[in-house]
Amino acid sequence: MSSTVGDFLVERLSQWGVKRIFGYPGDGINGVFGALRRSGKIEFVQCRHEEMAAFMASAHAKFTGELGVCIATSGPGASHLLTGLYDARLDHMPVLAITGQQARTALGGHYQQELDLMSMFKDVAGAFVQQASAPSQVRHLLDRAVRTAVGERKVTALILPNDLQDLPYEEPARAHGTLHSSVGVCRPRVVPREADLVDAAQLLNAGNKVAILVGAGALQASEQVRALAEKLGAGVAKALLGKAVLPDELPWVTGCIGLLGTEPSLKLMNECDTLLMIGSGFPYAEFLPKEGHARGVQIDIAPNMLGLRYPMDINLVGDAADTLKALLPLIEQKTDRRWRKKVEGWRKAWDTKLEKRALTTADPINPQRVVHELSPRLPDNAIITSDSGSCANWFARDLRIREGMQCSLSGGLASMGAAVPYAIAAKFAHPEQTVVALVGDGAMQMNNLAELITVAKYWKQWGNGRWICAVFNNQDLNQVTWEQRVMEGDPKFAASQDIPDVPYHLFAISIGLKGICVERDEDVAAAWEQALASDVPVVIDFRTDPNVPPLPPHISLKQARQFAGALLQGDPDSVGVIRQTARQVLSSVLPKK
Repeated sequence: MSSTVGDFLVERLSQWGVKRIFGYPGDGINGVFGALRRSGKIEFVQCRHEEMAAFMASAHAKFTGELGVCIATSGPGASHLLTGLYDARLDHMPVLAITGQQARTALGGHYQQELDLMSMFKDVAGAFVQQASAPSQVRHLLDRAVRTAVGERKVTALILPNDLQDLPYEEPARAHGTLHSSVGVCRPRVVPREADLVDAAQLLNAGNKVAILVGAGALQASEQVRALAEKLGAGVAKALLGKAVLPDELPWVTGCIGLLGTEPSLKLMNECDTLLMIGSGFPYAEFLPKEGHARGVQIDIAPNMLGLRYPMDINLVGDAADTLKALLPLIEQKTDRRWRKKVEGWRKAWDTKLEKRALTTADPINPQRVVHELSPRLPDNAIITSDSGSCANWFARDLRIREGMQCSLSGGLASMGAAVPYAIAAKFAHPEQTVVALVGDGAMQMNNLAELITVAKYWKQWGNGRWICAVFNNQDLNQVTWEQRVMEGDPKFAASQDIPDVPYHLFAISIGLKGICVERDEDVAAAWEQALASDVPVVIDFRTDPNVPPLPPHISLKQARQFAGALLQGDPDSVGVIRQTARQVLSSVLPKK
């Protein structure tokens, strides 16, 4: 039997180093699935939905640094990929989407499941999207799609008509109009010019109160960031995707920044005279220094991200680790540590406040306590994922990252429904490690509940069951509820915000996983200990209080007025909201019991 186009595709992906593909089958991509079966070189992970497959491909790239690959059939299978692919695109992850298409002879005939996939993918995979039309063309299309994704950290797409996939593969002829591509790409060492590094060092050395903001682009530069911060006596704040750059045990690391961030990070930005931004696209200008109050240096591998968030004096194009290595010898050791001590004082006071908030009573469970009790119990190499929504507040503030841990969420897209597929991809990539997903009940009902079936399908082949899904069950689309109150001045709209009460732990038990239900604050710690000791994946149903406010690091007068106005308009939960808001505020000033 001759090798088909599908066989060539799978073999070529293997040559590129692809070991795993996430997706869902269908007749539009059957030729490639047949080749996957015949080859046996690439593992196929069957998700419950194509959107989840794309999220998993994005997460695979985040947790391994490798190319993430997802696959889907034509028509709706292809269109379902889009949200997960946009997650990868906005977080600069290398992902390749492979989809089927109707037969070449049917295209243009309003055929069943015929979509203009080239146009559909043009935005999300604009770096490279092509539809193959001849067997000998597939070689260079695949090679270029992979090389573009890996080399530029972009999303790319390859569309294969179903009648093409089973044709005998043909190498391109030695003729005019043919291309002869190859496998492999070597990453460059991207470092600014020496003169620009000298200018940057002079600016940083002149600063008396240096603040550093790190993002996902600094994840492979932890050692260099730490060394630079020590020399400069700087405080370091972290964008959400950069949460794992430095361990939170360092007293001058102020935690996350922004609405989900901390008071010391806000103070760090407001009082610094010099800002160094490394590998971050943090978008909210109101949490950065006021324009003109600080001089700035930015380091980013992407030139189009430089000088975009704050008017920097010096913009350096370069890899974070390599650029900092070149910069470090030019940085002077600061002997005046007054700024550093001030930052450490802010951080110490914040830790005390955060603990008091987490241990404040709620009805029934304080959601902050869920993450507060998890942090000290996590193994050193744990991987934590979070969904979007109010659970991301507690992930950002209450989760203490230690050396060797990884964590992530949907950053630029901030999509609901990413935590469980992220955690599944993390466990496939690192089966020996403990993986924990923090998920709101809205995301569970939207699409994450079904992916527990994927966990049930595959967990025994991981070698251990150290996979935990913690559900913040408050029967409320909580983040939006609070945004309505504080940003819009509107009371909670129960028709849009209330969601059904689902026994998530019982669903887990019904499909062969372990389920735990927690309804009291005092049982939270024991539940985590039980789950972390389990040899079967666990779903913990934490019954949390929706009225615990995700207090921002600073409340403006406008926000306070809108919040008060929302309650005065007859918010259905106003009594609980007032009680819990008062408890959270007073916990910061009252002595600890």
